[in-house]
Amino acid sequence: MKLTLEQIQQLYIFTRQHYVEHFDVQTELVDHLANDIEQIWKTQPNLSFEDARNISFKKFGVFGFMDIVGERQKALSKKYWKIIWSFAKDWFQLPKIILTIFIFTLFTIACRSKFGEYFLFSSLMIMCVYGLIKAFQLKNNFKKRIKSTGKKWMLEEMIFSAGMGFFTMIPINLINIFNLSNLDENMIYSNWFTLLYAAIFTLLVIGFYVVIEVLPKKAEELLTKNYPEYKLV
Repeated sequence: MKLTLEQIQQLYIFTRQHYVEHFDVQTELVDHLANDIEQIWKTQPNLSFEDARNISFKKFGVFGFMDIVGERQKALSKKYWKIIWSFAKDWFQLPKIILTIFIFTLFTIACRSKFGEYFLFSSLMIMCVYGLIKAFQLKNNFKKRIKSTGKKWMLEEMIFSAGMGFFTMIPINLINIFNLSNLDENMIYSNWFTLLYAAIFTLLVIGFYVVIEVLPKKAEELLTKNYPEYKLV
């Protein structure tokens, strides 16, 4: 016996009632429940839909769907870091390696200059302003999509959160910049110091681009491919 469309929708409601708010996770759980209910009906065909559903739900244990949601978050986090790493590696291959070397050289020169701290400060301020604008756009699109579709996607929310978390790195680097003026001049102009600072800021720029520009587009691609219900507003 196969579940009807109405019963499938009831399963979606059931998962929401049990505190599963993300549609992509709901879909996986509904698929699991539906398959299990159909298997239960093969051995107990006289069971009602509700009874079969409850039997299936009890198999998730005392904490219900909580463990599954946690596992899904871990799996998605692992996937996002793989995406970040794959796109970050592109910057160390042709042709992007040329731009990476240029950025690194620019920051090296800046760190050696007596005006270096002002250049680095300005660079971070530009990144911060642009990032806030992009974050506002992503958040606005996120809210519009939830309002229009009534669906919330874990992938999209986690990527937005990753973008926000990335900004915590900027204040730390601002503090480091201001510390330049408190260091011994011989240390500031030493090769190891300038190379270290240039490397840090080069990686910061690359990471910023991947998180702000690449990941949101990748999220759209992945969600559209796996969930036809996902559409940009």
